[in-house]
Amino acid sequence: MLSALASVLAAASQPASLRIDGQRIVSDVPPVTSIKGEAFVPLRVVAENLGAETDYDAKTGAVELSRGKDTLRLRAGDNLATMNGKRLLLKHAPFAVRGRMMVSLATIARAFGSKVSYDRPRAKIDVMTPGMVEAGAQQDGE
Repeated sequence: MLSALASVLAAASQPASLRIDGQRIVSDVPPVTSIKGEAFVPLRVVAENLGAETDYDAKTGAVELSRGKDTLRLRAGDNLATMNGKRLLLKHAPFAVRGRMMVSLATIARAFGSKVSYDRPRAKIDVMTPGMVEAGAQQDGE
């Protein structure tokens, strides 16, 4: 019982690890998690690892992500974003940590169609590109 408590405390004291398509991603600003079980990730590092280009407008504070024909535009502190010019209401407004914009996993899922998960006990965040299968994982029907 003591070792189980120690592992829980160790996991709680370390930031969650981030994996995209099975590859561990290291960022200068780690993911942020809440006691409510929500996870927020650094937008630029996730977007670029999902194949998006990012652009920051210093005048407006807006960040624009482009991937293929899709464009997401959002600002820190604003629950309203646009996706391909259409209004998109975010449950959690993006926020800044040490100069990096942090967004919820739900925002990543909506913007990129990615499958996202946060395993709180293991302090592990996974983002999977649509159609990608993690190495060693079985595909549906196998």
